[in-house]
Amino acid sequence: MTTHYINITLLPDPEFSHAHLLGALVAKLHRALVQGQTTDIGVSYPQHVSQPLTKRTLGAVLRLHGTPEALQRLMEQDWLKGMRDHTQVGELLPVPANAQHRTVRRRQFKTNADRLRRRRMQRKGETAEQAAAAIPDTVERRPDLPFVQLRSSSTGQSFCLCVEHGPLQPLPVAGAFNAYGLGHDATVPWF
Repeated sequence: MTTHYINITLLPDPEFSHAHLLGALVAKLHRALVQGQTTDIGVSYPQHVSQPLTKRTLGAVLRLHGTPEALQRLMEQDWLKGMRDHTQVGELLPVPANAQHRTVRRRQFKTNADRLRRRRMQRKGETAEQAAAAIPDTVERRPDLPFVQLRSSSTGQSFCLCVEHGPLQPLPVAGAFNAYGLGHDATVPWF
């Protein structure tokens, strides 16, 4: 159960864009959660903006949610090394009693019909024409969620981690969080 939180706020920096700093912060958190095999720490982005598309952002605050023990265990690691000049780390605080709850999850989109067709050709041994008939251009969908740009440590490829903040709900839902601190069904407090 996520009873406590810590805010990590990005500081303005003339040398690095906000998006670059957030990407670096999320990448460092991801490595720490993977290394610790941690599934009991969730994240939210309390300043996120989804609409209009030109203004979408995850904001300048990354909020960590968990038990005091789980959050202290994470913060005892030196995972913020290299980010201390760019962030302000808040205190470990209890979640307000009147907090609502919501899921914060990863959303993946089928964004490239050509890539999907190539995969289908490999998997099913189809020709380009057969794959094109099975996968029309209309399957492509432009993500409309705020995201952070990351690089895969296994493949080295760059990708967008799109983050969806679900609807507010009055009661928490327990569950595990993934290596980005995102939960499919598990909720985090929202205040």
